[in-house]
Amino acid sequence: MKVSLITPTYNSSKTLLKTLESVARQTYKDIEHIIIDGKSSDTTIDIIKSFPHIHKYISEPDNGMYDAMNKGIKLSSGEIIGILNSDDYYTNDKVIENIVKQFEQRNMDALYADINYIDEKGKIIRKWRSGDYAKIKFLDGWMPPHPTFFIKKVFYEKYGLYQTSFGISADYELMLRMLFKYDLEAFYFNEVIIHMLTGGQSNSSLKKRIQANVEDRRAWEINNLNPHWYTLLKKPFKKVIQYVQ
Repeated sequence: MKVSLITPTYNSSKTLLKTLESVARQTYKDIEHIIIDGKSSDTTIDIIKSFPHIHKYISEPDNGMYDAMNKGIKLSSGEIIGILNSDDYYTNDKVIENIVKQFEQRNMDALYADINYIDEKGKIIRKWRSGDYAKIKFLDGWMPPHPTFFIKKVFYEKYGLYQTSFGISADYELMLRMLFKYDLEAFYFNEVIIHMLTGGQSNSSLKKRIQANVEDRRAWEINNLNPHWYTLLKKPFKKVIQYVQ
């Protein structure tokens, strides 16, 4: 099974090297790594060119991170697709090999795992432990960590790509649509597979958190779904308990 990994970049030279090294070291060899760059003005492109494992890259203006992800998905030829952001990296060399084994051994449509948020010194700040899958958990404010989410390409083709009208919560909307609305079979791979630098878009400020909450609500609305009254109130509070004391 070919795995396509999509990495959006924009002036990512400070973090990209570790991201690309973690892919280059993977023991599983049927990987198609696609970089979609938003016309970087730093040394991002030079770093990309220094890694021969990268199959395709384009550098042109885009309409943000989710537009870049959509471009990468359209260019991909893998049966399984994962997103690896330019400030994330895999925790070990067998991540993709182990993920493919799960897809081969189980009758499933998608997979997710666990993630650690780290600071610039590599210290773990937050541990996101997803737990076993149950569709109903979305109603309790749950979601899988998007960087660990792998899904078969056929479902992007069948049910659509990322909604670029969302500034922050397009990943939440897509997973809600795929798993809750269309009831795809997902499997929880109980392993930390990603280290992610702190400071993601939806967590960087109170203003961003409010924007994310508004967009989370719209994610349910545009899919004609009805959350519980407490669903979107509980969602941000689930993150609080993930921080390391």
